[in-house]
Amino acid sequence: MTRILIVEDDLSIRNALRRGLTERGEAVAVAGDGMSGLSLALQEDPDIVLLDLGLPDIDGLRVLSMLRGVSDVPVIVITAQDDDRTTIKALDAGADDYVVKPFGTEQVAARIRAVLRRAPRAGTEDDILQLGGLTINSRTREVSCDGEPLVLTRKEFDLLFLLASRAGDVVTKREMLAEVWQQPFGGADRTVDVHLSWLSLIHI
Repeated sequence: MTRILIVEDDLSIRNALRRGLTERGEAVAVAGDGMSGLSLALQEDPDIVLLDLGLPDIDGLRVLSMLRGVSDVPVIVITAQDDDRTTIKALDAGADDYVVKPFGTEQVAARIRAVLRRAPRAGTEDDILQLGGLTINSRTREVSCDGEPLVLTRKEFDLLFLLASRAGDVVTKREMLAEVWQQPFGGADRTVDVHLSWLSLIHI
């Protein structure tokens, strides 16, 4: 059973998602505004959050930023704003995926499964990835270089882990978008360039 938190101010959408996901056997909590959503995220410790951007009290991107300050819980943004600029902002702020309204519950459920498949799994023998002086712990999401800890955002970590795990291979921009941002058909490739430029400053 997956614990899902829905933060959505539209009552009809909120109820439809809760009903559809509950019928699939999931445990669903709901909030109608940003502050309630943040509070529930801390109280309920969900496996994933569905977050609307157009909330009545706090902008959804601000909610996402505040959530990222205290949690690495996967977040799927759900919004009516269908433009590259908003998509890039949401992904750069720490969203794991992006779904545009209107959508069906089946689509959202599939996105949830895809995002959770990529979430780090505890207790495996492959938790630690060593590459030269770089050490990456995929379970705790901790990174160090020559023994010095590195502070990375969620997406910076995911991109670094992808590149380190594929050391010696050519990784295309499309592969990066598909693996890290769940955007297999492009549309947000500028954000890849930005993240690569940040990682290049690590000098590993």
